Amino acid sequence: MNKILMWSVTAALAGFLFGFDVVVISGADKKLQALWQSSDAFHGAVVMGMALWGTVIGAIFGGIPTNTFGRKKTLLAIGVLYALSAIGTALSNDPYIFAFFRFMGGLGVGASTIAAPAYISEIAPAKDRGRLVSLYQFNIVLGILVAFLSNYLLSGIGDNDWRWMLGVQAIPASIYTLCVLIIPESPRWLVSKGRINEAKNVVKIVNPDQDSDLLISQMEDDHADAPKENIFMKKYRFPLMLAFLVAFFNQMSGINAFLYYAPRIFGEAGLGEKTALLSSIGIGIVNMVFTLVGVNLIDKVGRRTLMYIGSIGYIISLGLVSMAFYFHWSGLAIPIFLFLFIASHAIGQGTVIWVFISEIFPNHLRASGQAFGSSTHWVLAAIIPSLIPTLFSTIGAGTVFLVFTIAMVFQLLFVIFMMPETKGVSLEKLSKTLTKE
Repeated sequence: MNKILMWSVTAALAGFLFGFDVVVISGADKKLQALWQSSDAFHGAVVMGMALWGTVIGAIFGGIPTNTFGRKKTLLAIGVLYALSAIGTALSNDPYIFAFFRFMGGLGVGASTIAAPAYISEIAPAKDRGRLVSLYQFNIVLGILVAFLSNYLLSGIGDNDWRWMLGVQAIPASIYTLCVLIIPESPRWLVSKGRINEAKNVVKIVNPDQDSDLLISQMEDDHADAPKENIFMKKYRFPLMLAFLVAFFNQMSGINAFLYYAPRIFGEAGLGEKTALLSSIGIGIVNMVFTLVGVNLIDKVGRRTLMYIGSIGYIISLGLVSMAFYFHWSGLAIPIFLFLFIASHAIGQGTVIWVFISEIFPNHLRASGQAFGSSTHWVLAAIIPSLIPTLFSTIGAGTVFLVFTIAMVFQLLFVIFMMPETKGVSLEKLSKTLTKE
């Protein structure tokens, strides 16, 4: 188990870079708009949003290298992309060059949401799978916290403080890349490529108390139809719909819009720049604490229970944030409500999404299925944050958060009537259960 944990943690570090990359830009947001005198539309869609468009491309096409070259090599390439992006953005003197390097980092984020959960789910025993895969999400929120903290500490060190905010990511990216070199390849991917002996060696470590020949045989059976199948076949309609809806509701909570623009949202609520950045650190701490709670509960109470809790918390917190903006409540009201929102996200969608999507597709279609779920997630994650500056200045923050609240009512209905429980079930058995012949 120690080796499995080490391999899982290493792969999950891609999530740390994901979280850091998504949030670090928030500290440079207003400075970059002032530096390049960008309109709200250009700033939102190009300067701020280009990383998310890269993420969309990475998510759509990330299944190809994950399937073709393997989970390990894809994770390695992701680390290189993060490092180049950090260095390139820090040195940029032009909004278009800046956007190009942010796009490059986005490719890494998108691909990581496929390769890392796929890798961990495929090496983890069924009883520990939820906890181990959710390490990816824990690392995302750890990266978010470190990015908020880094932005706060580097804020005000000079006119070019934003360059340091963005460039510092090259350090963890380089460390992660070196760590990936020591992990083995996924046994299920090795089986798919006919590398049975290599797969057997990994399986013996992952499941020392079980018959490795039997496990390998089950993997081979699951892969038997691989050459002639794709995720859009009628029999896979249900897992496809589940992946779409989980990803759709994740972004319709407004989570990425909030993380991208946390200092701006706190500024809208009347907080000063330094106080806004400090409140953002508080958001990061709450996110990490409640993600830890979710990680510890996911294999005990199950995925659906966490989604129930998260959905109800979303509805209450987002409704209160909307009211606070409508009725101009002052002081700490909005930060407190947003802390509740983050806690709800962390224990529900935040913990569950990447675990759930990595579980519901058969082994031979996992990367493709995750690419579909992840690309749905990131298309919306590109569109919604890109619109935030314009929406805030036109319809107002109160209306924006009201739309998010209504969407979360529908998420609760989805959890009640559609979402299956996947806790403790082997990937091969889930494949048979969710497939509708």
